[in-house]
Amino acid sequence: MDLSFSKDDLAFRDEVRSFLADNLPKEISDAVRAGGELTKTMMEEWHAILNARGWLATIWPKEFGGPGWSPVQKHIFDEECCRAYAPRIVPFGLNMLGPVLQKFGSKEQQDHYLPRILDGTDWWCQGYSEPGAGSDLASLKTRAERDGGEWVINGQKTWTTLGQHADWIFCLCRTDPDAKQQQGISFILVDMATPGIEVRPIKLIEGGYEVNEVFFTDVRVPIGNLVGEENKGWTIAKFLLTHERTGIAGVGSSMQALEEVKSIARKTMRGGRPLIEDPLFAARIAQAEIDLEAMKITNLRMLFKAQEQGAPGPETSLLKIKGTVINQELKDLARRALGPAAAPFPGHVTEGNLMFGPADTEHNAARYFNNRKTSIFGGSNEIQRNIVTKTMLEL
Repeated sequence: MDLSFSKDDLAFRDEVRSFLADNLPKEISDAVRAGGELTKTMMEEWHAILNARGWLATIWPKEFGGPGWSPVQKHIFDEECCRAYAPRIVPFGLNMLGPVLQKFGSKEQQDHYLPRILDGTDWWCQGYSEPGAGSDLASLKTRAERDGGEWVINGQKTWTTLGQHADWIFCLCRTDPDAKQQQGISFILVDMATPGIEVRPIKLIEGGYEVNEVFFTDVRVPIGNLVGEENKGWTIAKFLLTHERTGIAGVGSSMQALEEVKSIARKTMRGGRPLIEDPLFAARIAQAEIDLEAMKITNLRMLFKAQEQGAPGPETSLLKIKGTVINQELKDLARRALGPAAAPFPGHVTEGNLMFGPADTEHNAARYFNNRKTSIFGGSNEIQRNIVTKTMLEL
């Protein structure tokens, strides 16, 4: 596989850069650069801009409304968006549910839900984890029982990202309590406006609110909201998770974080010279950059393989592990480079009192603490190592 960009690839990169320069609102890019929390309005605005250009559903084939990009084009687009401080595309409807419906959904489900994901009519969230079923997802307890033409759902989901904004949630529910764990689970779509659903916020360590608990009490859902076959939802769950883990690798965001660390280290003086000239600190930056370059190549290989097979393989666990470790290392390096300036003070306190502006400091500690979650969600890195051991090394 030739990993160098062709003339067409370079021309596409120029097209993406030009589009971002002309269409990415400054207010939104400034918010991303500062590391603050984006509003739903900002995210919806950016989605609408991309959708108008036909660039929103980047992994969808053309027949479903996607751009039909090659893996290299997808990689270039993600890289340039991160470089321009564009918001990440909210993945739940576009990068998770969309591919599921395209592979497992009925024609009626595809015709109804896919256009609504694209035009922003429906905002989706993911109902997988439970208080007693995180990495051990197959032990989930949320029940869905048939009652005539409806499912009646009872149970609880947790760590539901952006659930406070969602119109719909896709849920894994136990539909056969007597079957083996993986064999009695179904994949069901639920309208969040249905009576019996309660959403409670969870405040995170850095003070933000992006995850929730979702409670289901006798929630009635039409039978037709089942995706695929009853009790075969584990197959769908694994398919969806491979897409989620590929995205978690975050190559573009790590490249952006690397440049930020270098910028901070050039401006931070330690012992009368820039921190970036300190041998120990420079060695850590160099190691992170080497690991990131290796992951970029691995990510491209995985994208090519996914294009050939129609879905990513178990190798996505490698991307998930390495991607989160690299990103956490870069956030840690930024925090260490800033030293006391990384303390979580608001900008109006630090402005004018530091050798560099609050754009380098505000929200840095929050980003560091928030980023600790990435090695846990989407299947903890410990579980991913087990997957690699069993499926790839056959141990």
